[in-house]
Amino acid sequence: RKFRKLLPSPTVFKQALLSKIDREIAQHSEGSPGLIQFKVNALEDKEITRALYRASQAGVKVDLIVRDTCRLRPGIPGLSETIRVVSVVGRFLEHGRIYYFRNGGNEEYFISSADCMSHKLQHRIEVAVPVEGPELREQLRQILEIQLTNRASLWAMQSDGTYVRSEPETGAETRGAQELMIERAQKRFQSTQQSSKQSHSGKTQGRTKGGSPSIPGGGFKGRKRRGV
Repeated sequence: RKFRKLLPSPTVFKQALLSKIDREIAQHSEGSPGLIQFKVNALEDKEITRALYRASQAGVKVDLIVRDTCRLRPGIPGLSETIRVVSVVGRFLEHGRIYYFRNGGNEEYFISSADCMSHKLQHRIEVAVPVEGPELREQLRQILEIQLTNRASLWAMQSDGTYVRSEPETGAETRGAQELMIERAQKRFQSTQQSSKQSHSGKTQGRTKGGSPSIPGGGFKGRKRRGV
């Protein structure tokens, strides 16, 4: 079966990722540098790892937010110099997946149920979907930027596979990425509640001004009761 936008596993998604990485390599230039950003639970698939190495060797910048297992090693001269791997440690065990490609300025965002793991890409039913709405894309961008730049909860992988905890710079934000995202979510919720109240209030005032049909006798009291 052919899909116009969905990228299901095990039939489509892995090959689509490989093709998009190769496209980023082909489009990369000094005037339009390539950028790949993944937020996943794990990066274990060999072919995806090799493709990301090829992207780095071509000069494409690769940012990886990987919560758990990561086969790739960043910062190795001649192999992965433009790759950065970080892990966010905080209150929650995150399971969100985001795949981003700059695509020569025609940006692509995907969310998915699948990590870059062979058994999920090749042996399980998973799906990735494009995110096209500007507001939703902006929310994904904020998530990526917060988790890549907030040093209060960031652990950076070294070229030998070990992790070093990042420390906030003097005067920088001391709250972790998840705390900042909780704050943003609360503000969105409060804003939605306020908008809902205003909308409800407007509808109520409209009914009052327009007048509602009255019930003779003050409602049910004015009606004659029928005998049983």
